[in-house]
Amino acid sequence: TLLLYSALSGIFFFLPLNLIQVQHYSATAAGGALLPFVLIIFSLSRWSGGLITRFGAKIPLVIGPLIAAVGFSLFARANIGESYWTTFFPAVAILGFGMAIIVAPLTTVVMNSVAAARVGIASGINNAVSRVAGLLAIAALGIVMLQTFASALDRKTVDLPANARIQLKNEHMKLGNAQPPAGLGGPTRQKIACAITESFVRGFRVVALACSGLAIAGAGTSLVLLSSRCGEELH
Repeated sequence: TLLLYSALSGIFFFLPLNLIQVQHYSATAAGGALLPFVLIIFSLSRWSGGLITRFGAKIPLVIGPLIAAVGFSLFARANIGESYWTTFFPAVAILGFGMAIIVAPLTTVVMNSVAAARVGIASGINNAVSRVAGLLAIAALGIVMLQTFASALDRKTVDLPANARIQLKNEHMKLGNAQPPAGLGGPTRQKIACAITESFVRGFRVVALACSGLAIAGAGTSLVLLSSRCGEELH
C-alpha cells in the first residue's frame, strides 16, 4: 500500500501540471485524460475480485505492480505537443489495468489478515497508510522534480546575462508555469520559454521513472512477504 500509493499519488500530482502547463490542455481536457484509468478499474473490479479465489493474493500482487510499473515508465516517453492517444493514453490505460489487478486483492489481504473483530482497525490502518503515502510521495518527488527542473533549466540558460538568470531562478518554484525574465527580446524569450517546458518534461520523466521503481519495489515486497495463498479466509 505504501509503495504503490506513493507512486500513484506522485504521478497523479504532476501529470495534470504536465498536461496543463506544458501540453496546454484545458482543465477539463486534463481531467478527461485520466478517465480511462477510472473506467478500466470500474470495469474490471468484479473480474479482479475473482483473481484471489483462483490464484490467491500473491500472484496478483506481484503481477499487478509490475504492469503498473510499465504504465508509470510509459509516462516518461511523453514529449511536448504529441498526440494524447500515442503518448499519455497507453500509459494511463496500462496503469489502470495494473491497478485494477491490485486493488481488490490488496483490500482482501488486509481484511483477511486479522480476526473479524479487528477488520475495521485493519481497514483504517490501510487507509491511513495510503494517505501518508500520498503526502510522502508529493513531498519527496516534489524535491526531485524541482531539483531536476532547476538543474536542467540552468544548463539551458547558462548564456543569459546574470540579472536575467537571477530573475529566472526566482521562477523555479512555478515549474512549467515559470515566465521568461522581463526586458529580453522576442527570440530570446521564446528560447527561454522552450527551455522551461523542456526542463519540466525532463523532471517529469525522472518522477515517472521513480514511480515505476516504487511499483517494482511493491511487487518485490509482495513476492517476499506474502504466502502463496495469502488472502484466504482465516479459520
